[in-house]
Amino acid sequence: MKNLFLCVLFCTIIFTGCGQPATYDVVSRPDTKSVNANYVSNRQPLQSSQFVKLPVGSIRPGGWLRKYLELQRDGLTGHLVEISAWLEKENNAWLDREGKGDHGWEEVPYWLKGYGNIAYILNDTAMLRETRIWIEAALNSQRSDGFFGPRVLPNGKPDLWGNMIMLWCLQSWYEFSADERVVPFMTRYFQWENQLPDSLLLEDYWENSRGGDNLYSVYWLYNITGDAFLLELGEKLHRNTADWMQSGNLPNWHNVNVAQSFREPATFYLQSHDTAHLQASYNDFHLIRRLYGQVPGGMFGADENARKGYHDPRQGVETCGMVEQMASDELLLRITGDPFWADHCEKVAFNTYPAAVMPDFRALRYITAPNMVWSDDKTHHPGIDNTGPFLLMNPFSNRCCQHNHAQGWPYYAENLWMATPDNGLMAALYAESTVNAKAGNGKNICLEQTTRYPFEEKVRITVREADGVTFPLYLRIPEWCAEATAKIVAADGQTNSVTAPAFQYLRIERTWSAGDVVELTLPMHLSLDTWAQNGNSVSLNYGPLTFSLQIDEQYIRKNSTKTAIWDSRWQASADPSQWPSYEITPLSPWNYGLVFDPSDLAASFEVVKKPWPSDDFPFTVASVPLAVKAKGAKIPGWKIDEHGLCAFVPQSPVPAGEPVEEITLIPMGAARLRISAFPVIR
Repeated sequence: MKNLFLCVLFCTIIFTGCGQPATYDVVSRPDTKSVNANYVSNRQPLQSSQFVKLPVGSIRPGGWLRKYLELQRDGLTGHLVEISAWLEKENNAWLDREGKGDHGWEEVPYWLKGYGNIAYILNDTAMLRETRIWIEAALNSQRSDGFFGPRVLPNGKPDLWGNMIMLWCLQSWYEFSADERVVPFMTRYFQWENQLPDSLLLEDYWENSRGGDNLYSVYWLYNITGDAFLLELGEKLHRNTADWMQSGNLPNWHNVNVAQSFREPATFYLQSHDTAHLQASYNDFHLIRRLYGQVPGGMFGADENARKGYHDPRQGVETCGMVEQMASDELLLRITGDPFWADHCEKVAFNTYPAAVMPDFRALRYITAPNMVWSDDKTHHPGIDNTGPFLLMNPFSNRCCQHNHAQGWPYYAENLWMATPDNGLMAALYAESTVNAKAGNGKNICLEQTTRYPFEEKVRITVREADGVTFPLYLRIPEWCAEATAKIVAADGQTNSVTAPAFQYLRIERTWSAGDVVELTLPMHLSLDTWAQNGNSVSLNYGPLTFSLQIDEQYIRKNSTKTAIWDSRWQASADPSQWPSYEITPLSPWNYGLVFDPSDLAASFEVVKKPWPSDDFPFTVASVPLAVKAKGAKIPGWKIDEHGLCAFVPQSPVPAGEPVEEITLIPMGAARLRISAFPVIR
């Protein structure tokens, strides 16, 4: 494991602009000797904060990311309360003071976690009004003993899983509104939890696996109140959570549990200070990928549950798993300061997650794979784990992902920028955005980021408000970028440039003025990944984007009520004609291997840049502004198998047989049908 906390100084350059000196340092982590004075940070004895999350609403995304949030608002996320029977208000246990009703478990807080945060980020009046209905109900449901929400008692023991998710909703609400009821509410609830005997705590399967979410909320509250009993509860929760510290094994292999729960030991590390806990989260991350993650896109081939012998790139992952992995990456970036987690979050966000939803965000697919050439309403078991129409785009189906998908992009948006221990700001995840925050000596500053990253390599940060405020600005340099260049253009016209190596942070400290500009260039180059475990197949990258074969996609409209999985429920008023499901089938060949010279990728592949889409949405075959011209040849023996899936990727090298053709590759996030791990033609 890398040394996570050593702050390494590579260079210090002094530059004078507007009469004020500036320093430029390249560091591996921020210096945690100081504590951010502007935002709540980790309180002793917790480990010092590496980065500090800004309150939701501080960051307003623009460009393609804002477009994604608007599509969610206007699509499934924004209208799910009218579709899902689990969100129907009548007889909903989440809306009853005593927690009584005929429905009410994880679905409401799963959905609200994303829906509410979109409301806060977009400041959407209608969404804020709907959010408040559910927040008020949760706050008003607390009983005299401190418990709240639905009374779910499997085997006579309280199920805390649904409440864990609602706590995250309440934390976001508090960040946005400063509602003074939230802190005493959570205090009373955690006092109730703390008095539970171990035999009644985190006993059900889901809550036992995911106890780390509860632990995170305990530390969130401790940093506000400093109540000592919360640290006692932290130890108790870790003790009763599934053991994610096993050597060479995981407590279970359910894909969402893995993506969400592997972060628990690193979360507890904040309290224990034992690096074995921190190391365990890294070990879990690499273990699942060593066994099932030899695939492009950042995830792993677990389908619903990982199985021995099923690790080909045709195996997929739940949409739930994608958004939980992104959330884990964002949290671990804040805990460790390790830029690895930001790089990985981008990998999943750009390459895997977009293809799991319809371009208009009005339907989603339960399972999506790096190699997926058919998306229909059939059962593909045992090729795909479990039985059901898991490959269909359906707004009425897939009960968990139907609701939990909502968190993916809003959580991403609110982690674009973070505060630093030295009262600065860090650009963590690059996307067009405006951040309003406190920096330096507590004054309000405003920075505007203009970019079309990851489809372009330039990022421009303009100071809109910061006159006379001295603070450091950190810029993350991704691992794939050999060397970045930052050009600083001061408001008075003076300029200076500095370079920074990969996998570090460029720290710029100066007294900033409105009109100062930082122009960051992250040169993108072609690179190749080889997946030895999966037939020595390869995938092609350009910067943070991985490329897939462009397949002509045919969308076939279906009735959502007739193609939904067995446990789906929808409201009587939900109109399937307005919310159809879709099969996606290929209209062009998909069974290609790549022909290239591994010693000269630039000569083998041509990067083609196209106009930016007028609707600001680059994640479709028709609108994606990047493509790669490549050479390939069909492999006749690589066909759809008896399970209705593309057969396992052939072992490379594959002997040449068919004519070499020019083929087009596009970013994998724009391809809802795709081949992303290619055989190599000899």
